[in-house]
Amino acid sequence: MSTFQGFTQKDFDVFSIPGLENRMEVLREQISPKLEAITTELSADVTALTGDEMFVHVAKHARRKTNPPSDTWAALAPSKRGYKKLPHFQVGIWETHVFIWFAVIYESPIKEDFAKELDEHRKEVLEHIPAHFSWSIDHTKPESIPHKEVDEEKFISMTNRLQSVKKAEILCGQTIERNDERLKDPEAFIQLCKETFETLEPLYRYTKQL
Repeated sequence: MSTFQGFTQKDFDVFSIPGLENRMEVLREQISPKLEAITTELSADVTALTGDEMFVHVAKHARRKTNPPSDTWAALAPSKRGYKKLPHFQVGIWETHVFIWFAVIYESPIKEDFAKELDEHRKEVLEHIPAHFSWSIDHTKPESIPHKEVDEEKFISMTNRLQSVKKAEILCGQTIERNDERLKDPEAFIQLCKETFETLEPLYRYTKQL
């Protein structure tokens, strides 16, 4: 198993390679092994943090037939079989940035109940999440909402959407711009992931009560 050596600008440039097959080939050779190394290194910590054994899942993009992926990721989830239906942790990369998320995505059968749970604890959540973190309501888009812009009203609109819209999702964590020095430093980046997941653990804990 290779250890993570840090991200380079070449990793981000993979997403400008034209064509599905060409991009996927470089993505599999260059980026997927890095994401697998990162999540493998984090798995014991996240297992200890959550009390659930965490398994590594590297995105395969198997359903794609024509459009090359704009991002890729690896997930940590409490099942060997899959992660999409479960609350999970992700580390991934777009052309512009790296993301470190806790995620409940649209395939999850608990998302409506999780939305209610978040709403019930919205005061604690809004106070607990640091200002420099952000939220996403769609994992297929690179944009995110800075936590410092999320007031009670905005938070309620996100949880309402999570309850009522079939494709709705909620992700929380950090995005790191591609030129950030921490991405080049393997130890610094792994430490950043650990600290991010520690901060996000209460969100995971809410899902265990459902």
